[in-house]
This record gives sequence, structure tokens and C-alpha cells, in this order.
Amino acid sequence: MKKIPGLLLLQLTVVFAFAQPGNKTVSIIPEPVSLVLQSGYFKLPVNISIDVKGDKEVNYIASSLAKQISTATGCKVAIGNKNGTSNIRLLINSSPDKTIGDEGYRLDVAPQNVIIKANKPAGIFYGVQTLLQLLPAEIEGGKLAKNVQWEAPCVSVTDYPRFGWRGLMLDVSRHFFTKQQVKEFIDEMVKYKYNLLHWHLTDDEGWRIEIKSLPRLTSVGAWNAKRVGYFGTFSVPSPGEPRNYGGFYTQDDIKEVVQYAKERYVNILPEVDVPGHSLAAITAYPELSCSNGADNHGVSSGEEIKDWSTHKALVDDNLCPANENVYAFLDKVVTEVAQLFPFEYIHMGGDETFKTYWEKSDAVKALMQKENLKSMEEVQSYFSKRVEKIVESKGKKFMGWDEILEGGLAPNAVVMSWRGMKGGIEAAKMGHQVVMTPTTYCYIDYMQGDPIVEPHVYATLRLNTAYSFEPVPDGVDEKYIKGGQANLWTEQIYNTRHLQYMVWPRSLATAESLWSPKEKKNWDDFARRVEAQFSRMDAGQVKYARTMFDPIFTAVKDGSVSDSLRIELSTEVKGLDIYYSFDNSHPDNFYPKYTGPLTVPKEAVMLKAIAYRNGKPIGRQLDMPVNELRRRAGLKLLKLKSEE
Repeated sequence: MKKIPGLLLLQLTVVFAFAQPGNKTVSIIPEPVSLVLQSGYFKLPVNISIDVKGDKEVNYIASSLAKQISTATGCKVAIGNKNGTSNIRLLINSSPDKTIGDEGYRLDVAPQNVIIKANKPAGIFYGVQTLLQLLPAEIEGGKLAKNVQWEAPCVSVTDYPRFGWRGLMLDVSRHFFTKQQVKEFIDEMVKYKYNLLHWHLTDDEGWRIEIKSLPRLTSVGAWNAKRVGYFGTFSVPSPGEPRNYGGFYTQDDIKEVVQYAKERYVNILPEVDVPGHSLAAITAYPELSCSNGADNHGVSSGEEIKDWSTHKALVDDNLCPANENVYAFLDKVVTEVAQLFPFEYIHMGGDETFKTYWEKSDAVKALMQKENLKSMEEVQSYFSKRVEKIVESKGKKFMGWDEILEGGLAPNAVVMSWRGMKGGIEAAKMGHQVVMTPTTYCYIDYMQGDPIVEPHVYATLRLNTAYSFEPVPDGVDEKYIKGGQANLWTEQIYNTRHLQYMVWPRSLATAESLWSPKEKKNWDDFARRVEAQFSRMDAGQVKYARTMFDPIFTAVKDGSVSDSLRIELSTEVKGLDIYYSFDNSHPDNFYPKYTGPLTVPKEAVMLKAIAYRNGKPIGRQLDMPVNELRRRAGLKLLKLKSEE
């Protein structure tokens, strides 16, 4: 077992917040199945011992816990105790506890000691996460913290997950993230009991996994020309322009990350996105497309290659379903992928296959006649069924996005439903397993606040909407819903700081929807616990969004007055006061307080607003042009004097 790196010290915490002296407020995310608050505190002694009853895995968990505690507190921590008076005990049950299953645990914190019991090491691991949530935020910092009262409230917890599939998807194709950065992503996700990393490894902008039998996939397909700005608007690289932006993981890198994830009870689902989103592969091997790479476009650098208004392809980024060499190519790819990833599933994409070039292809027309295929959707179904056979021949199970439903679903396919819940409902009613990840709740690449301040993307997903995610739709048998996940596409994400900003806190909402009992979800309480979590992220130097405190502008046409605008202000979080100005100055709590709908003073051009709590600012000041509000209300824009 490898020596645990310092970054693992950051992985084991969530939230504990103290109220007034003598009162205790527990802020655990995700909310446990059962938590009973007892009297008293467990105070960490100067010399701490951790007793282990289990295998090497439990010893490894104990070592990780010991290092995190000793680093933050300065206390001496020993593993093992011969006299039976250990302060912390990690125990594998001698006989199964049927209530908690393989990932559940029981945690008892008493004034004298802490006991975590589980059926499997994974349960011990998750029990440790909860234990560390009960300690002060400074446990998160990875360094010695002074003047901290190191204690945890006494509690009795019984906990286990609602779903077995609790995933986060990381797209490393649009922008490449290093092996170390992927490890850091894993460190953060396991704090909240996520157990699956969906690794999106191939797309139009880059092929990120070494396939030794097909070396051009990475020597050519892993590189494009760097652009910054808004994805989809960039210029096409000029002839001779260096294509040196990108990267890929060697097979040794993959093995290292897989092992790192395994030690943290995370499975990795690899995705090879076909037949669409394959421009990087086609650039490396042009003969794989129906057009034989005739446009010679090269790996996408974020320029426009599709017309989204008409769903027409401007560049051929599809593998050709009528080309037998494509299936030989995929057999090589899947063979090597299957050997690298022990997880039982391989995701083979299937989304957004714009069939413009298939429709022009004589080879595809001949295939349709030969196989009696009536539509392009049936052509894609033919392709998916053949790919499923390849995947299954390697001892794996086939999974794809919900487009694989169109034209007929492959016999054993698992469907990942992203275009709302409809595809998942349809697949479940057909008896197929489903992972729910609808854009409406789970796409964390969307803006999380007002577009006037957020990096622009085509849609918005606020934290309270993300929290309303319910993976099992009405009328669907829960046994077909494996779980769900949040998806982070990275077209607009250039670095890990912005990555963190997009992931947190919305992934806290998904985590709770997938772990906690449905009946225990409560937005107001969740918002309180999220806010307590921010101090831990601060200690761990993890970036996050505070948009839950931002003013929300609702602009509507006032029906009583022609061409008049009515403005309402609100926040996601209750108990905040909003102060505003129309005179271009910066409002604070000495300015007018919002108490009801506003009308715009004559010739005012800007509404500025900020939220306060208890006399102190808590959110960002948002500067909203009046014309932007008029646009949102469907009113004619005012012509400003400066524009004349």
C-alpha cells in the first residue's frame, strides 16, 4: 500500500458548527438516516489511540485518520491499543448488520470514546467521514491549527445510502486536467460519500487515454490550439498554427488513478464517446468517418463545428456505422480500456450524433438496405447494438446516453438519462437499468447565479433547484434506478479553481439526493448546513460559489401601466435583507430596504442590490442594468442619451 499523500488529508471532512456556548448544532452533509444528539462532548486527548478490528483496508483507513488528526491538532496518534482503552475504535462486525448493508455504518460518539462499526471497510470509511464532520473546520486545513477546541458532540448515528450509484462526471476532453488534479477531484468528492467517478475521456477536442495499438489517438488526437473566451465562438486554427494544448494519460497514469480511487472506495466509469463527438479520433484516423476525413478539419479547438439551431453537422465528427474497420478500431480500444478499468461498466456515449454526413453517405444507404433500417435513428441503434457486443465480449456491461433509446435499445444496455427524466422513465419501463442525470437538476456546468455576473453558459441551475432532484420519477419502479450523478462538462472551465467553483456547493445537493432518505430532505436545513460547510472549504482552500446569498431579480411587465416594469427581489436563503439603489451608488444597509415590488424611477439606468444578514453583507453586490430587466420582461429597450 502506498504512503498516503498529503492531499488525502483533505478528503475526510464535512461540517460541524458551534452555536452559543453550551448549544450544539450538527451540520452533516449528506444528512444521515438517523442521528440522535446526546449530552456532552468527546474531547481529543493529547495522546490518541485508534483500535482496529478488520483487514488491511481498515488499517489503511485508520492510518489516514491518524495522519489527518495529528497534522491538524499536534496530538500523538497511535494505531492499536493492547489495554482496550482506545479513544477511537474502528470495528468490522463479526456478524452482518442487515440494516446498514455494505456501505453503511453505526457511529457512537461518547465522552470517553468513539466507536464506528460496519459490515465492510467502505462503511468504516464513510463513518470516518461523518466523524470528521463533527470536528472543527480547522481539521480540513492540512496543517497545525492553534487555539482550537478539539472536540466533537456526542451523537449516535445509523447511516446507509439510498442508492448504490452516487456519481460525479468529470470531462477532461474539452480541457485536460492532470493526473494529480484528478486525484484532488477524487479527494474532494469522497468527503460527501460519492462512490463513482465518470471519466469523460474522449471528445471532439481531445483523446485523453493512451491506446497502445492505436498510437495516433494521442500523438495527434490529444492536441489542439489553445483558445480562451467563449467555447463555440473561436476561430479555426490557421494552417501551421501550433497544436500544443492538451495532453493525455498514459496507461500507467490510468492504473495509478484507478488504484488511488479504489483506496477511497470510488469506482471509475470510463467513457469513450462514439459514434459522435469523435473528431479527435477521426483526425488521427480519417478513414473512420463516412467522409474519409475529406474536410481535414483537425481536432476541434472550440470553434463552431455544429449548427445547434438545425442539428446539422458542419464538420464530420461521426464514426461511420457502415465501415467494418470502425468496429475493428473499437474492438482494439475497448480491449485496452477493459483491461485498465476494473469497474463492470464501460460508457460508450451515443449522444448528439448529428447525422448530416451519414445521410449523404452511399455506404450508409447500402447498409440501410442490407439491414432493412428505416431511419437514421435505426442506423445508430444498429451501431449501438454492435458496440454492445464488443463491450460484452470483453466481460463488461454497455452503457450510453439516452439517445441510444432512439431506433431501438441494445438488449442489455444501461441508460444514462440526461435530456430530462423522460429517457430514464422509458428505459425503466422497458426493464432496463437507469442512471438519472437530467440537465434540469444535475448539470453543474450551468451558471449558478445571475448571468450578469456568472461566466456565460446557455442555461442556469441554482442550488435550490439542484437540491430538488428526485432520482425516482412517479410511476417508476425504484429497482430499475441505479442512482444518479452530477455532470461537469468543461467547455468553459479552464482551470481547477473554476472547476471547484462550479462543483461546490451544487454537488452537495446531489450527494444528499443520492444518499439521504427522501423524507429527510429539507431545503432550509440543507442551506444552513451548506453555509456551515463553507468554513471547512475555506480551511481547505477549496473554491466555491456563494450565489445562494445573491439577490435574485424577477422582472415582469406591469399590466396596469403600458410599457411599465415591475421588479421583485428575493434570495434562495431565508432571513436575508436586501438593500438597493437606483442612483448608481453602491448600496449598504443604510440604503432603502426591499419590502415589496419596485418600479423604476424616471431615467434610472441601473439597479444595484446586495443581501445582508444581521447588519453584515453576506452576498455579492449585483449591478443590474434597467434595460436588461426590460429585456427579460419582454419590454422595449430604452434608448440612452449616451447612445444618441
